[in-house]
Amino acid sequence: MSLILFACVVRVRDGLPLSASTDFYHSQDFLECRRRLKTLASRLAQYPGRGSAEGCDFSIHFSSARDVACMAICSLQCPAAMAFCFLETLWWEFTASYDTTCVGLASRPYAFLEFDNVIQKVKWHFNYVSSTQMDSSLGKIQEELKFQPPVVLTLEDTDVANGVMNGHTLMHLEPAPNFRMEPVTALGVLSLILNIMCAALNLIRGIHLAEHSLQVAHEEIGNILAFLIPFVACIFQCYLYLFYSPARTTKVVLMLLFICLGNVYLHGLRNLWQILFHIGVAFLSSHQILTRQLQDKQSDCGV
Repeated sequence: MSLILFACVVRVRDGLPLSASTDFYHSQDFLECRRRLKTLASRLAQYPGRGSAEGCDFSIHFSSARDVACMAICSLQCPAAMAFCFLETLWWEFTASYDTTCVGLASRPYAFLEFDNVIQKVKWHFNYVSSTQMDSSLGKIQEELKFQPPVVLTLEDTDVANGVMNGHTLMHLEPAPNFRMEPVTALGVLSLILNIMCAALNLIRGIHLAEHSLQVAHEEIGNILAFLIPFVACIFQCYLYLFYSPARTTKVVLMLLFICLGNVYLHGLRNLWQILFHIGVAFLSSHQILTRQLQDKQSDCGV
């Protein structure tokens, strides 16, 4: 009987299957193990690089590095060192054939079907070549496993970790908080436009002053920062108005303070009316941010 029954390559961040060996086993226990492997694949990012999930009849082994993981279903008679040696060989074969960009851009399951044949060949090699021919590789893996043991799970853990056991939810899940904001008002749109205008004026003046200072003097660094810091604060005010953010009041006060202090510091480069305009826009934006609240919405229980 084969020791390595099934193998696949998956993407770590979301468990997307990239390639897999041909499946010749259709027993109920094996199909259940395949289902649990799929569940485990979706949670690989939570585990260290190597791990094993053991059940009554089969065991699942996985080995991951960067954004690629190799997984295998083995019989219980398969030594752990042999399984991880197989997975490491498979990982090197796959990463030598496809770079991280290809893996990251994959959008559909089994996007690398042509690699299936490689998995079959490597699987056959480990199943039917005598272990004495792989002594050096197995010895290296055994030493690594001795110093860095793989995380050990049970096949039931793969479902418990996912909140499911035999198709039933084990815990009560509260609906996720709804962070939809109230509709944007006309005055809010005006504050956004004025804020963007102030940000653009600050950026243009700051860059112009920086170019001039680099050529003439270095004493105007304070004036440059007094333009650029309010520029960043204006952009962040736009963000706070459009999107929900925790500790919003504290952030609004800080942005308003930066804008006011920056404009007061620029007295001399700006006249009084320009300073009042920038500070007035900052106060208007702050008021709009604080008055735009989260929208109350009932959860869609029937969906």
